[in-house]
Amino acid sequence: MKILILGAGAIGGYYGARLLQAGADVTFLVRPRRAAALASQGLRIRSESGDFDAPVRTVTSANLRPEYDLILLSCKAYDLQGALDDIAPAVGSATGILPLLNGLSVYDELDARFGRDKVLGGVAYIATMLDGDGTILHFGTLDNLIVGPRSEATAPLARDFHALIAGTPGNRVLSPAITQALWNKWVSLAAGAMMNCLMRGTVGDILATRDGRRLMEQAMAECRSVAAAAGYPMPSEDIQRLESRLLDVNSTWAASMARDISQGAQRLEADAIVGDMLARGESYGLDLPLARAAYCHLQVYEHQHAAPASAR
Repeated sequence: MKILILGAGAIGGYYGARLLQAGADVTFLVRPRRAAALASQGLRIRSESGDFDAPVRTVTSANLRPEYDLILLSCKAYDLQGALDDIAPAVGSATGILPLLNGLSVYDELDARFGRDKVLGGVAYIATMLDGDGTILHFGTLDNLIVGPRSEATAPLARDFHALIAGTPGNRVLSPAITQALWNKWVSLAAGAMMNCLMRGTVGDILATRDGRRLMEQAMAECRSVAAAAGYPMPSEDIQRLESRLLDVNSTWAASMARDISQGAQRLEADAIVGDMLARGESYGLDLPLARAAYCHLQVYEHQHAAPASAR
């Protein structure tokens, strides 16, 4: 299987390295500066599941050809439009696209651009970060990757990709109900991010307050109500996992968007994670007061930190 990975960042670089270890034919689509760094230093992973240090093949957008079986996307949601332009020359008649992005709006955009029959579904539960020197850090051992077809056209490709990555460290699942898995991840992420960003604290910090548990339960209930209205109610076992994660008084977890805020990031995935959840809920006639407050809070932050027009 010939795989193109957009970027060599925290997610794409990590799974690209694991695929290389499994014997896959992997090329990274990167900017010239990152290509130069990879050429001189190689791709570096630091993980309890096994380190990786090796040179990798790269390509720039000017040299792309439609020769890949699968393209893996792992950019931030706010960079998606540019990413779609970047990968377009590599999309052939038999090429599949596997996004590992937050939310579901990405699928609307991919389907509109390339067609639903070319887009697989993917969910990654993993904590990774690109360090200042370009090393990818994997925190802990959690690494759950769920993939699956969204139409019969991509079923063979989903099976082949799963068979390949199943030989790498981590939990690998081929799901016949990938859209449900996507909603489960989005509900969990949106509820946690709403609270982490509003309260500027970890799950444990929030639950240590008088009303923290009540508000966290409200956040989960609001997001679950949207999933149910869309036809994807969260199964009981996933509700239990959600509650064990977001109602753990000892938890130090915070959504990556909250970490972005703490670092003064100019751009957030507010629209994809919280804004789209709110919009979909309102389209079903649902009242989501906590989601509305969280989205307003995030928009204010983005307005305050937006780059000057001259710098864009």
